[in-house]
Amino acid sequence: MKEAPKALLGYEKIEKFAPKKLAQLEKHYRAILELIGENPEREGLQDTPRRVAKSIQFLTQGYDHDPREILLSAKFKEDYREMVIVKDIEIFSLCEHHMIPFIGKAHVGYIPNGYITGLSKIARVVEAYSRRLQVQERLTTQIKEAIQEALNPLGVAVVIEARHLCMSMRGVQKQSSVTTTSDFTGAFQKAETRSEFISLIGSKLH
Repeated sequence: MKEAPKALLGYEKIEKFAPKKLAQLEKHYRAILELIGENPEREGLQDTPRRVAKSIQFLTQGYDHDPREILLSAKFKEDYREMVIVKDIEIFSLCEHHMIPFIGKAHVGYIPNGYITGLSKIARVVEAYSRRLQVQERLTTQIKEAIQEALNPLGVAVVIEARHLCMSMRGVQKQSSVTTTSDFTGAFQKAETRSEFISLIGSKLH
């Protein structure tokens, strides 16, 4: 039986990389392997510089995306003034201090003021900012500010919980620690509204 093309099986690998940048990164990663005492010509490492060059471009692709434009691309007029919450958005980012991953979840809410945006756009904004060299505190604020500026809602709430591998793998080496950051605007600065948001993101409604 003829094997079905990967695209027909629900999987199609699409890679887009800047050729000039890829070549430069590959050259530098080859030099790094040599500097740490490895032989980039041995069998297991021959393709590693190129693979890592592709990987770092993928992991930092957020620099190529404008979060505000992402939100505006699906901005709709709607008379809805209750909370809209997208929770448990997975985050994979690189700590800018050591370029070691931190992994977690973002919970984002806003109260519309005449306009809403597509739900997937909230997740895309989180992705655009997290796929950069980051610190969790700034990531939290950037997500909040992008939504506030693009939609001008009555309020925005962002909470991020993450494990930082720079704490687990090096330095203090504490494997189970979780860092939580939050930022709020407008209506969410009121204790009652903020408490409702915190309660909803902690509830298991599904």
